[in-house]
Amino acid sequence: MQGADIIRKAVFVADQACQPIVPMSGLEIDEGDIEAVMEVLRTGRLALGSKTVQFERMMAEYVGVRHAVAVNSGTAALHLILRTLELRPGDEVIVPSFTFAASVNAILYENAVPVFVDIEPETYNLDPALAARLIGPRTRAIMAVDVFGHPVDWTALQAVASEHGISVVDDSCEALGSEYKGEKVGTFGCAAAFAFYPNKQMTTGEGGIIVTDDDRIASLARSLRNQGRDEHGAWLDHARLGFNYRIDEMSAALGCSQLRRIEDFIARRRSVAAMYSSRLAGLEGVRTPRVSSDVTMSWFVYVITFDRGIDRDAVMTAMDRRGIPTRSYFSPIHLQTYMKTAVHRIPEGLPVTEDIGRRAMALPFYANLSETEVDLVATALEESLREVLV
Repeated sequence: MQGADIIRKAVFVADQACQPIVPMSGLEIDEGDIEAVMEVLRTGRLALGSKTVQFERMMAEYVGVRHAVAVNSGTAALHLILRTLELRPGDEVIVPSFTFAASVNAILYENAVPVFVDIEPETYNLDPALAARLIGPRTRAIMAVDVFGHPVDWTALQAVASEHGISVVDDSCEALGSEYKGEKVGTFGCAAAFAFYPNKQMTTGEGGIIVTDDDRIASLARSLRNQGRDEHGAWLDHARLGFNYRIDEMSAALGCSQLRRIEDFIARRRSVAAMYSSRLAGLEGVRTPRVSSDVTMSWFVYVITFDRGIDRDAVMTAMDRRGIPTRSYFSPIHLQTYMKTAVHRIPEGLPVTEDIGRRAMALPFYANLSETEVDLVATALEESLREVLV
């Protein structure tokens, strides 16, 4: 068994706590990836080396921006972007509740106030018109989230931000390679964050990156990720309070190797999404994902939405019994336990967020999911629906 095959099997076994016949997610590690990491190990330079610089250069070129700053997670990337905006306690950042917790947590880390905005019923991205209504004297930024890989309506959102003179931070952690009107996400806000957890379009294991055209944001982020040291300062001279958010050289080397194949990964994930949409077309009670005409989608997950009246959680249980894992995507942040003690605002209620949060479900999804496996998932879904609707 070759090294890459060993790793693929290990990933599969790690995912199958309930012995699924199809894993929830997967990744591809080939011999080139393994050799890239081994090469770093042979050099003995495991941090702050040339691979991080190379990864940053490659990512900046891919996205089409001047700067990229690699860090150890997408969460760290979001946090550092917000830190560069110099928020003060009580400043407000508009953010959707229909997202992963990191989007909101980064705001809370800065003692700022998340102001939750509702989402569009088609794309599940934040509604720019509703965001505009929430802008007040303490509003400093909008945190946009390209949910599931689908870009937000950047034309409308940029118009709102420009009118009110506020920054837009792009949480594009799920959307590497997606395009809006022919431009890659990561180029629209003051800065954007990507993440490379193993279920993403490409992986560095753990890791993330900030992309921006803003010289000040890039320079500050480089300092902040490295304990507040300035780029050209002495090693133990700290110019500001910073963090240990550095990416390691092995992860950066893996990122370089994976990024060379990103378009293939994206194309095959698009093919899997198309197989699902074709196989599930016409299935009563199920809505497949909608993709706007001005968007080129880089798929992160494949999320279906049940009609009202169908018990989503019962369907998930029934599918689990058939060996098919699923996930509820997303559980709204404002309803989660830790938000009971966090300072936040919900000015107008979030009816669409709460409705979709009850009805959306992610199916197993990754680049090398086969047509046979897609059919297994679809058949299990059909059977589970019949069981629940009896």
